[in-house]
Amino acid sequence: MIKFNLNGRKIETDAPPTARLLDVIRDDFNLIGTKEGCGEGECGACSVFVNNLLQNSCLIPIGSIEGAEVVTIEGIMESDQFKILDESYSEAGGVQCGYCIPGMVMAS
Repeated sequence: MIKFNLNGRKIETDAPPTARLLDVIRDDFNLIGTKEGCGEGECGACSVFVNNLLQNSCLIPIGSIEGAEVVTIEGIMESDQFKILDESYSEAGGVQCGYCIPGMVMAS
């Protein structure tokens, strides 16, 4: 059993240690904001924070994050900093496509 913190919650998975963090996040925990783009660590679509460092989750075996703190875009959306950014986009009439932020609705 691999235990780590995901978006501030203590969780565990019985995924094989060689499974990609990307796949575990999406398939086991249904956090679909983290996307697979290139699968080679080049595009950044799968970026997550691991112990406050931005990492490509497609390159990280789940077995290497025992005890780590992982934050996905869903976790960032819960932060006060994100709320400020979201409100600022809305006030300025900025457009966010929503590709990387599932369920985000900008005020019109």
